[in-house]
Amino acid sequence: MSKLLNDVRNKLRVHHYALKTEKTYVQWIKRFILFHNKTHPLKMGKVEVEAFLTWLAVKRKVAPSTQNQALQAILFLYRKVLEIELPWLDDVVRAKQKRRIPVVLSQQEVTIILAALQGQHQLIGRLFYGAGEQMPNGRWRFLNF
Repeated sequence: MSKLLNDVRNKLRVHHYALKTEKTYVQWIKRFILFHNKTHPLKMGKVEVEAFLTWLAVKRKVAPSTQNQALQAILFLYRKVLEIELPWLDDVVRAKQKRRIPVVLSQQEVTIILAALQGQHQLIGRLFYGAGEQMPNGRWRFLNF
């Protein structure tokens, strides 16, 4: 496995990839190989890649960007190092994007919350309130730190 990973590193350097990308790709390729009990990638193909990526999404519950990073590392391995073009990966279960719901409060809601706080907690609440911004609809949104 170390010879293959050295080949990956060398190819990444030839293509002027960043050192951080090199380390990340090597880690993903290593995880892919270990996931399949140290089977050489030449003996694997579409089915094994799909199984690994699906496992990341379903069992590990990784973010879509993480799953995509793993996919790009594996594609680099096959396309650039092994010089094998993989068929389109249709059957991969894609990681789901998490919906982010903004926290927006009206002035009345903020007043009620601040009135319920006392001492240091009220001071902290007022500081947070001061770190927010008023939306065009008159409601307040706290800034993310």
